Amino acid sequence: MTVAGALYQKYRPQDFSEVRDQDHIVTVLEGAIKKGEIPHALLFSGTRGTGKTTLARIFAKAIGTKQHDLYEIDAASNRGIDDIRELKEAVYTLPYESSHKVYIIDEVHMLTKEAFNALLKTLEEPPAHVVFILATTEEEKLLDTILSRCQVFRFNSPSRAVLNQVVTDIAKKEGFALDTEAADLIALAADGSFRDALGVVQKVITASGDTIGTADEVAAIIGAPRSSTLIKLVEGIHNKDKTSALSAMADIAGQHVDMKLFMRLLLEFVRAVVMVRNLPSHKDHILAAFSPESASKIKALASEGAVLNSHVLLRLITAADLTNRSPIPHLPLEIAVIDLTSS
Repeated sequence: MTVAGALYQKYRPQDFSEVRDQDHIVTVLEGAIKKGEIPHALLFSGTRGTGKTTLARIFAKAIGTKQHDLYEIDAASNRGIDDIRELKEAVYTLPYESSHKVYIIDEVHMLTKEAFNALLKTLEEPPAHVVFILATTEEEKLLDTILSRCQVFRFNSPSRAVLNQVVTDIAKKEGFALDTEAADLIALAADGSFRDALGVVQKVITASGDTIGTADEVAAIIGAPRSSTLIKLVEGIHNKDKTSALSAMADIAGQHVDMKLFMRLLLEFVRAVVMVRNLPSHKDHILAAFSPESASKIKALASEGAVLNSHVLLRLITAADLTNRSPIPHLPLEIAVIDLTSS
């Protein structure tokens, strides 16, 4: 099964109503347009894949800017003083067919110091027909004098629930079904990026031999473990079966698993066991993101005593923290497994 074109481009929001998880920004922009109070400089700040450029285009369209009067500049490639000088000269020419010329400058923090200073002068006294929309993933690198001349909008990273719904909906539009755990795994791995989430969906659809995407198919693409391997490890810890738990660790090492992602999945699984045991009235909500197989196993482990408890979670959190600094990524978890199955 193949997909024509990038899903992120194909399903890019086209108007304010399609923008997700940025209501605090959309409301202000729509209000400014209704009142006819169009700011001359805006700064969109947020992590990658949160829709900064998309919302900039939507805003430009909403104030009546046609394609010929919309300019997008990648500051990572056009970061020098000469590039900004060209822009300074161009802004004074009138729009071709719109009331406003809009300049979207992406990754604006990449500009050189000289280019920043030249841009600052343009922002101080821009022509009435020009709107600048600066976008950055690293707001802290911008000069205070730049920030003070812009209306600053900070983008939320989309929640896991929103990403889950987005990938499920778009897969369905492509004639493809993601099972519950597969969709949640994609949402987790995307780490707050719409673009990354849809990139994984596209890979799953392309690689799948049918029209259903499973958690194991997703795992193979993003470097996550098979669910059976994760369960084997948790059961080994629960039963204090050192041999079985370390065997699961060997499988994980052999699968070239992304250990940072694996630790997140492991913590979520063990947390679910602890929470189902201690808050059984909320078990349906707690287990909603897990597959039927995983949910069944979590309920079973929760009912079999308190071996998997808050102390185990704290030990695993320590291992997760050490994973990012260890020259052997799976070593901190191996040590934790040995400790937890020896006591």
